[in-house]
Amino acid sequence: HAHIAPSETMKLPWLRMPGRKLPLPPGMRNHGNFIVSLGAMCAWLAPQAEALGVDVFPGFAAADTVFNDDGSVAGVRIGDMGVAKDGSHKPGYTQGIDIKAKVTVLGEGARGSLTKQLIKRFGLDRDSDPQGYSIGIKELWQVPAGRVAPGRIVHSVGWPADSHTYGGSFIYHLDQDRIALGYVSGLDYSDPNYQPWEAFQQWKNHPQVKPLLEGGTILSAGARAIVTGGWQSLPKCEMPGALLIGDTAGLLNVPKVKGTHQAIRSGMLAAEHLAGNGLQAAGFDAKLRGSEAMAELKQVRNIKPGFKKGLWFGMFNAAWETAIGGRSPWTLKNKPDWSSLHKLGECEEPKRDYVQPRALPPRDRLAGVYFAATEHDEDQPIHLHVADTSICVDQCTTEYGNPCTRFCPANVYEMVEDVHADGSKGRRLQINAANCVHCKTCDIKDPYEIITWVTPEGGSGPNYQNL
Repeated sequence: HAHIAPSETMKLPWLRMPGRKLPLPPGMRNHGNFIVSLGAMCAWLAPQAEALGVDVFPGFAAADTVFNDDGSVAGVRIGDMGVAKDGSHKPGYTQGIDIKAKVTVLGEGARGSLTKQLIKRFGLDRDSDPQGYSIGIKELWQVPAGRVAPGRIVHSVGWPADSHTYGGSFIYHLDQDRIALGYVSGLDYSDPNYQPWEAFQQWKNHPQVKPLLEGGTILSAGARAIVTGGWQSLPKCEMPGALLIGDTAGLLNVPKVKGTHQAIRSGMLAAEHLAGNGLQAAGFDAKLRGSEAMAELKQVRNIKPGFKKGLWFGMFNAAWETAIGGRSPWTLKNKPDWSSLHKLGECEEPKRDYVQPRALPPRDRLAGVYFAATEHDEDQPIHLHVADTSICVDQCTTEYGNPCTRFCPANVYEMVEDVHADGSKGRRLQINAANCVHCKTCDIKDPYEIITWVTPEGGSGPNYQNL
């Protein structure tokens, strides 16, 4: 029902470029796992939960946190509906309501907007490294019969990213002649000219990937940040009145590029803890850190940071950490992703020859937005807040060349020509918020930390079918 296909035991092929062979990341052992469409599985889970008495409120975004008089978390506030772009109330205006609870469990995924505020408010990251992220860009294809081996999983690392940029791919063979595939780029990349969406499209045109897709059609597409800081970046996962679980906490296993099992584990731990402790949050962090979920993260804690020193050192380090089961007496450090971006001219910037024209669809980012089925009411407040757009026009143009126009996979940010009131010509930042696929990359990678992603009007955003 949820399009589950068991993975098969196989030697995963390496991708080859002319005269070059790309190695397989260590730790990619998929035998015994299942390939699942999370979109379909969650659609199946919802009625199961409702049958147990759970209230599900689709189409209503938790836009803010509500607090008790003593400062503890009291619940969440649903965003207002029917607000125009200029802030006025449209005829269908409905004020958001507060949903209060004895305890709030936040499962917002990577870079949750409420979690971001709560981590700062309660200092939950004071004893951990800064969190790290990658952007995963994914497509679901319908391909001609005979090409799919349901359960087959293929991974690669590297190309088209250069040896200084963390990148890798996945191909999942599903049922019904469908293939899910994508490319993950570490957001700790240093080259300000790097373009994650274009890198993915170039990877699709690789001689070992392109024949899988030729003659097929795209069913769905999307992009999302994944949390890749690992064990040393895990914040404290409890605070008065609330808990953090799943990718909100930062539990994804980076070398496996898998976090669903960790989300399930932490959700079960949270349920067990709350049921056995009178719905009190206190003690959950210790329970989580003493669990299998954290043991798994500790074992692989040094693999992703090792790639900061380059692909080949990273591969050697990953092989070492895998061989000894992560028992190195050291723990490599993480730093904020935005801080790793070099200014123009500061590093040797490789010339990137993204495939043009591309033989495979989509033609451009806007076509990718179409396949994400993203939908926002044009007349609603922009949900991407830029604190000072003058920085974009002057300082960022000079120092970084406006990287938001390149790292955003949906063409949300554009620098356009403008005519000022006095007739002089200049440039301004245009935010095409209706394109947003909610990947959160801008909130993470902006080198000035002036972009803040907030929830748009409830229900707005991408509609990921079977991804």
